[in-house]
Amino acid sequence: MSSSPIFKLVPLGFHWPTADPFLFCAYHKDAFPEGNGESGPAASLAGRNIGMDFEIRDGWRMYHGDRVPGFPVHPHRGFETITIVQQGLVDHADSMGAAGRYGQGDVQWMTAGKGVQHSEMFPLVNEAQPNPLLLFQIWLNLPARNKMVEPHFAMFWSENLPRVKEQDSRGNAIKVEVTAGTYGTTAALLPPPDSWAADPANEVAVWVIDLAPDAEWTLPAASPGLNRNLYFFEGDTINIAGSDIAVLNCISLRSDQVTAVRNGVKASRLLLLQGKPINEPVAHHGPFVMNTRQELVQAFEDYQRDHYGGWPWPRSDQVHDKRGRFARYADGTEIQPGQNSS
Repeated sequence: MSSSPIFKLVPLGFHWPTADPFLFCAYHKDAFPEGNGESGPAASLAGRNIGMDFEIRDGWRMYHGDRVPGFPVHPHRGFETITIVQQGLVDHADSMGAAGRYGQGDVQWMTAGKGVQHSEMFPLVNEAQPNPLLLFQIWLNLPARNKMVEPHFAMFWSENLPRVKEQDSRGNAIKVEVTAGTYGTTAALLPPPDSWAADPANEVAVWVIDLAPDAEWTLPAASPGLNRNLYFFEGDTINIAGSDIAVLNCISLRSDQVTAVRNGVKASRLLLLQGKPINEPVAHHGPFVMNTRQELVQAFEDYQRDHYGGWPWPRSDQVHDKRGRFARYADGTEIQPGQNSS
């Protein structure tokens, strides 16, 4: 067995490389300008490919939005989305009637299951100052037995997320935010019940790690055979097993080896995605992830027939005016930051 825990390095772009049970990871970092009073940018949209604006211009993008940046109504089936919003806000609305405004450290976890439509807009609520956005959206696959479960929407408020603050032997600060899995004796909040992450035996981990300059952090060993990727997305350099690694790289690691990460001279941030592979066929097209081509065809036919319950909102790019963070579930129950998710 190799003495190095590293077996692959891949440069990071907009969509980050993932491995089973993860399907996709998008990194959104936008320096949005001041808002225009209607949740959009107080700036000209001339010259942008509105509806497909994925090229950074002036530090930001509209994505699929034409008034508000973000992703107007679209369907999903067969997997889960985990949206970690480090800066900025997201307005969620879905075909179940659930809605929310979240961000500033919050996480939304949605099981699409048998089918759901949702919109994810980035409201620019500050009219006197810029509206920076930093988020990850991670797609976590569902095993065949759970592809057609009922959709589920959960909110993990920043105030409730487990965060471990520690120091290395020289007093340098380390922080680990635990969205899924267990770090030491600190366990994440409970994932949705049908998630691959709901079974501890699958060792799913989603952590955001902050390292002070020169800090040394030890990633503990897990079981062999897991897929373990460490995404180095902010900083300058880190050193693992004697290898200097520049920022904006994905480091694929052997899961059964302890990995010491020595930070460079700048504060660094990393994302860990780890899990036992589902090891099932993946048939993926656009917003649907099933096991066979026939199931994909059925997903399209079902969507064309009833649009997964329709769209109960007045706008395809639904925003929630100027209210603060909240989550409202399909049964009408509403919670505020700090209150437990349903």
